[in-house]
Amino acid sequence: MKTIEDMDGNETLSDCTTSLVEGCRLPVKMRYGDEWPLAEIVSVKEVNGCVYYYIHFVDYNKRLDEWVTESRLDTRKVQYPRRDGGVGGTSTPSKKANVPTSRPSSPQELVNGNAVLAAAVQKKISRKRKAPTPSIEPEQPPPAAPAPPPAPCAKEEANNALPGVPRLTGSMIAHNDDVVTRMKNVEMIELGLHRIRPWYFSPYPQELIDLSCIYICEFCLKYRKSRKCLERHLAKCNVKHPPGNEIYRKASISFFEIDGRKNKAYAQNLCLLAKLFLDHKTLYYDTDPFLFYVMTDLDERGFHIVGYFSKEKESSQDYNVACILTMPPYQRKGYGKLLIEFSYELSKFEGKTGSPEKPLSDLGLLSYRSYWAQTILEILVSLKPTGDNERPQITIMEICELTSIQKEDVISTLQNLNLINYYKGQYIITLSKDTIDQHHKAMEKRKIRIDPKCLHWTPKDWSKRAKW
Repeated sequence: MKTIEDMDGNETLSDCTTSLVEGCRLPVKMRYGDEWPLAEIVSVKEVNGCVYYYIHFVDYNKRLDEWVTESRLDTRKVQYPRRDGGVGGTSTPSKKANVPTSRPSSPQELVNGNAVLAAAVQKKISRKRKAPTPSIEPEQPPPAAPAPPPAPCAKEEANNALPGVPRLTGSMIAHNDDVVTRMKNVEMIELGLHRIRPWYFSPYPQELIDLSCIYICEFCLKYRKSRKCLERHLAKCNVKHPPGNEIYRKASISFFEIDGRKNKAYAQNLCLLAKLFLDHKTLYYDTDPFLFYVMTDLDERGFHIVGYFSKEKESSQDYNVACILTMPPYQRKGYGKLLIEFSYELSKFEGKTGSPEKPLSDLGLLSYRSYWAQTILEILVSLKPTGDNERPQITIMEICELTSIQKEDVISTLQNLNLINYYKGQYIITLSKDTIDQHHKAMEKRKIRIDPKCLHWTPKDWSKRAKW
């Protein structure tokens, strides 16, 4: 017998899992570790007589969502959805609360080898962001318009969008988190030498969704339904690097600038691929207003994509990054900070300050905060006093000019580091020895840096639409 709660929150008993429906909440064993956090059933399906449940761990990032069997469900206490759309019961179990040890452990399952994903689970660095629910068409162009090829451009949601009003600047509209886009629809992709398990939904063609793996050319990013099809494509594909201009190269690292209008097919395929690893994105089919900067790693086989960021050709809010991603095989190796550093190097060439479009993803926010802290501390530590008995002096605006980081980001970073103090009627920055030592240790780990001398690039004035 199992304890369940009906729609009015009253506990009843159940003998099996046949009463589990979409919207139910119950403890589910995580793939990593022995924790049983509360999870919501998003969908139910039956394959060859076995019932599978697609679950979302409450207050966890959606990349941890997955299909599970009954062996990982604790059906002794189920919260059923109420008639008013809520969930039965008044108390919500803590996401860290383990069920009694008498619960039999589930069989060992295939573990996703992605170290980033495992670290995200262990450190609890991410929480599911509650997205607004405007009434718009999700993931598709309006029915009246002719259907473009299934290749989107993904961007972060704007934090200043009005409720219910889609933001139509750039390639993003407000996200509608429906049951279709909540569920991962691609099981696996093969990109070069890497097999990667996607994190989120991406609208690849329907005929590819049911396959166990989608095969993608790592140079032109075209997708194929089988390895044989990919081999035939590679025999004819003579592309060994992204299109566009190579504007930076040092050692094996290169950056290519791609115009979303001139290289539309590649830009759309890039966004379609990126959507697999970026949440809270809605797909919009116009890549013309965007530039894409793709970072590659060169070996004897060609230029392999490591990550990219996009930016609007003309941003009214001085955003220097619209969307940024390091491919999962290259994460936790310093490439994320290299992408960020390169974006600010471009801003220095343009003679302006910049900031990424907000809100940032959980991993993106961690990377930016770390970069801002290290960059600002690098300036402060290197300051020299102007006189024998004077302390080094610098203003917030001078920091902005030296780093191209926007004023608001500089102030928030100094506050997060607890470096700003009020003393004798003015604000001063105080650096402790521990802070300086920690900074030096962090900088020693940054083995790869951007060399401005290797950047050969001239900014364009995109204010005239004819230049697009």
